[in-house]
Formats: sequence, C-alpha cells, structure tokens
Amino acid sequence: MTQKVVKRQEILDAFNFRRAIKTFDPTKKISEEDFNVILEAARLSPSSIGFEPWKFLIVQNQEFREKLKEISPGAQGHLPTASHFVIILARTIKDTKYDSEYVKNQMLNVMGFPAEMYDQVKNIYKEFQEDQQHLLGSERIMLDWAKRQTFLPFANMMTVGALLGIDSCPIEGFYIDKVEKLLAEENLLEDGHLAVSAMVAFGYRAKEPEYPRGRKDMKDIVQWIN
Repeated sequence: MTQKVVKRQEILDAFNFRRAIKTFDPTKKISEEDFNVILEAARLSPSSIGFEPWKFLIVQNQEFREKLKEISPGAQGHLPTASHFVIILARTIKDTKYDSEYVKNQMLNVMGFPAEMYDQVKNIYKEFQEDQQHLLGSERIMLDWAKRQTFLPFANMMTVGALLGIDSCPIEGFYIDKVEKLLAEENLLEDGHLAVSAMVAFGYRAKEPEYPRGRKDMKDIVQWIN
C-alpha cells in the first residue's frame, strides 16, 4: 500500500476507535509527551477571524475534582478515573467585541498586523460582527459565538487523542451556574472575561464499550450540489 493509503486507514481507524468512554482505568496515566501533543492540537486549532476565544483548565487536583463531581452529573464516572480532565472556557464579550483590548492585542501582538492597519482591520471585524453575523445584539449571542469556536479545538483534542490510542469523553452534563460559581471563587474566570463552554475527560478505557456505535449512512447526511 502507498503511504497515503496507509495514512487514510490510520485516520479512519482512529475515528472508529474513538468512543465516549464513561469510566477510565485509574491506574493508567497519559504520558506528559502525549498529552502535550493533545494540547498543541488545541493551540493550533482554527477560530473565527483568528480570535482564539478560549482557555483550557487542566483539572488534576483531586479535591477540586470532588467539588466538580457534586455539580456535574454527566462526569460521575470520569472525574474519579480520568488521567486528565479539561474544562474548556470561552471568552465573553469583554474580550471578543471588535474594539476590546483583547482583540487589539490579538491583532497586533499575536497575529502580527502592522500598527497602522489597526483601525482598518478593526472596522472589518466590526462589520463582520455587526452586519454580517448580527452578533452584537446581546452578550449571550456573543458568548454563544465564542462557545462555537471552542468546539474546534475540543474536537481536535479528541481526534488527536484517538490517533495516539488515548480515550476521551465530551461532557456537557453539568450545572453551568454552579460550575461557574466554583471557578469564580477560585479566580479562574478572569473577572468575567471567561465562561464555561464544555468539559472533556482523557484516559484509557477500563473495559470495551458494551454497545455498538450507531451512525447514519453517508447518503443520509451528504448532498452534493454539482
């Protein structure tokens, strides 16, 4: 087989391997080298107009995990057993509005726009948010937009994990107000600049999944417009 054919099969094998694992083997830990690759996949992920409106909290402290477990029904099997547990945060309108200091820093110091282009590019972002996508109607609309961006690194982290033979489970089963209150009490939300988007657990499965995974046929989800 050619190298491309082998690579195609490796990718498909990883997607077929990946399942939403509910309980991990607590004796098996992900190596620092492997988890750094997962984090790098998140860091290198794309985002709308390059804002990178996210932050990743790696929760390894067992006492903190116990507090999370009390307010996260969907993570009861994950928090005690996962090798690594991640809370994905999204940036709020304080950072994502086109004229914020965060966006200015992102443009000039991260993306490398020349200073003399700042006003021009800022106006382009204003048009995008205001006229094209109608994002500025409320803080909630802006936050939902930022949360959608977080699902790009979210998915990439799980896919890269699967390519490395590492299991994962995406989690939205938690009381968001209570989780945000806990994080705010620990000064982890940057005074309202961050909000909770989702959680994801990583580790190695304790046992093989009991049920087959169902997926629709390709013909049921894809329509070509030629």
